[in-house]
Amino acid sequence: MELQFPIAEPDAAALEKGRLLFAGETDFLKGVVAMDGMPPDDRLEVCFAGRSNVGKSTLINALTGRKALARASNTPGRTQEINFFTCAESHYLVDLPGYGFAKAPVKTVEKWQRLLKAYLSGRATLRRAFVLIDSRHGVKDVDEEIMTLLDKSAVPFQVVMTKADKVKEAEREKIIAQVRSKVSRHPAAFPEMILTSSEKGWGIDVLRAVIATLV
Repeated sequence: MELQFPIAEPDAAALEKGRLLFAGETDFLKGVVAMDGMPPDDRLEVCFAGRSNVGKSTLINALTGRKALARASNTPGRTQEINFFTCAESHYLVDLPGYGFAKAPVKTVEKWQRLLKAYLSGRATLRRAFVLIDSRHGVKDVDEEIMTLLDKSAVPFQVVMTKADKVKEAEREKIIAQVRSKVSRHPAAFPEMILTSSEKGWGIDVLRAVIATLV
């Protein structure tokens, strides 16, 4: 039987916990290009993965309430480092390089992929990866690749649908059905999705609550 993957709806206590966590300071810590540059894994960590131009930087900015914390770019593959942000004194938010690098040299892509694999298998405090899927396009082959990598790395992941305001409701329901069908095949997938729009603020409180209640 295919899993349904409902849209996540945290309770009031979780929403308040999320609000309080992100009411604190969030700062850029460092960009990392090799495993030996990683900060100590001494706090709970979540990472964000997504196809280039899925709206990852914009979502992180909306999540933290900081307009320019994560740099957004219209050029695929601009984020070539693993970027660490401190959230309060208890969490790391980690921005992974965008994948599906149409304009990046093959050697660069291979280097990023090696770093990504090493990161996913080597961080003891990584509690969840958020895989961002564009609500206009659904799951593509490159998304399947990252989900499979997360399966193999035994990293639980949760799908976050971005740019939900850019799609009419009937079309959005079709895309969500496609995403549910694809994601249900992955053993590392967490069985709830988060629907967001950074522009409209949809689902931002839900994502904050999910992060704040991880243990």
